[in-house]
Amino acid sequence: MSATLAAAMAAVPAHFAGPWGFGWWFLLIPFFWILVFVLIFSIFGRRWRRGAAENGYGPYGRRNPARQAEATLAERFAKGDIDEVEYRARLEVLRINADD
Repeated sequence: MSATLAAAMAAVPAHFAGPWGFGWWFLLIPFFWILVFVLIFSIFGRRWRRGAAENGYGPYGRRNPARQAEATLAERFAKGDIDEVEYRARLEVLRINADD
């Protein structure tokens, strides 16, 4: 194996090998790992931010009492527990009280 590697390195012209003998491909290793980390953080970071918002952390979380009350009211309306007139009346009361 070392003979094959030595033959391959001997075939590389000197101006590509550089002073250390690594060649220009040595720069691809850091770029590869940078790309891997960027992909990991872009994929999982979006999931972490979405999960945090759904669990009530951050500016768009559900722990805001006014938003939580409106969401509960909307769920009750969707289930058919209340009719549209009652939904709109309660929603108006919630929004008026949220401004205070």
